Amino acid sequence: MASDKVVKLHNRSDKPDNVVLNEYEIVSKCEDIQSQLPSFLRSFYVYLKGNVLPRTRLSYLSDIRFFCQYLIDQTDLTSAKSTKEIKLSDFQQIQAVDVNIFIDYCRKYTVEKDNEVVVYENGNKTLARKKSSISVMFKQLYRDGLLNKNITDGFDPIKVPKAGEREIKALQDDEVMIMLDAVTTGSHLTEKERQYWEKTKKRDKAILILFLTYGLRLFELQQLNISSFNFSRGEFKIYRKRDKEAIMPLNESVTMVVLDYIENERAAVDSLADEYKDALFLSLQGRRMTERQIRELVKKYTSIGMSTSRKGGYSPHKLRATAATSLIGRGNSIFDVQALLDHEQVTTTQLYASHKMNVKRDLVKGMEWELERKDSE
Repeated sequence: MASDKVVKLHNRSDKPDNVVLNEYEIVSKCEDIQSQLPSFLRSFYVYLKGNVLPRTRLSYLSDIRFFCQYLIDQTDLTSAKSTKEIKLSDFQQIQAVDVNIFIDYCRKYTVEKDNEVVVYENGNKTLARKKSSISVMFKQLYRDGLLNKNITDGFDPIKVPKAGEREIKALQDDEVMIMLDAVTTGSHLTEKERQYWEKTKKRDKAILILFLTYGLRLFELQQLNISSFNFSRGEFKIYRKRDKEAIMPLNESVTMVVLDYIENERAAVDSLADEYKDALFLSLQGRRMTERQIRELVKKYTSIGMSTSRKGGYSPHKLRATAATSLIGRGNSIFDVQALLDHEQVTTTQLYASHKMNVKRDLVKGMEWELERKDSE
């Protein structure tokens, strides 16, 4: 496995080392999963590599590995002992009904780990992605002539709300202010949370302000470096999907909070390992924050803004939605917001334009009913 070897970069591109290394790690994970799967899927791997983004490719391969393990553990469709040993003849006898049963199995299943039983439950969005992964694989095997029929036409449909039918989940302006007050003053934090907050409040505030101002994707923020910022020119660079670079302008509030964190809270460069010296957002251990750590941080502060449980907090993607709705609500052009958020289709941005903040609340507020009669009556 590539992860067992020391990785040395010889980077002559314009990309920072951490971005190149992150891309390498995703590709390595894909190759690791491929090594565990049947060799007759080789052309399918080639198809994914040429047509699907690395992160999506990793999700597809993970779904395929899970499906293959399911065939071994839950069916008599193969006598293989490992996923790699599954034969093409095993796949040739799989029918659409078998895949439909697999998707139904994925709704809720259990996995025993050591002395505990873990219950997994998936919604229709996840089931639809698993179905898509399986469908793409079977279609590719059929195109390559490895299967004599296309069974995907028999897959049961999965009802997933269309983009325009989904409720846009975003913070309202008053909730944003409560959240920012919490990260500034430490209000509404538990005693244990305050202990961490004392050491990370400037970092946490900079993270939230960047999400709220630019609607950054999680991986875009996580990969930021100090060298990404050119404060004299008032801009910073991010690396987006499909190898795209984008120069983002800095405003006063973003400049202030980022510099405040770098100059007054971030660990001294001399105390950091070489690979983390340039990383912008660091954990208390002096390492680049992981996506999971950033996700948990955002859930904590958004839960305070919404006065809900920590578990009920929002993901970074909901802050992306918050940025979109706030920008459009302030009268900015849909096309300008599309460019800022890097939406491929303007129809995606239009979903946020049609989402009117507080409209339901205002409607209901105008329909108050007098439940108690006055004493004079």
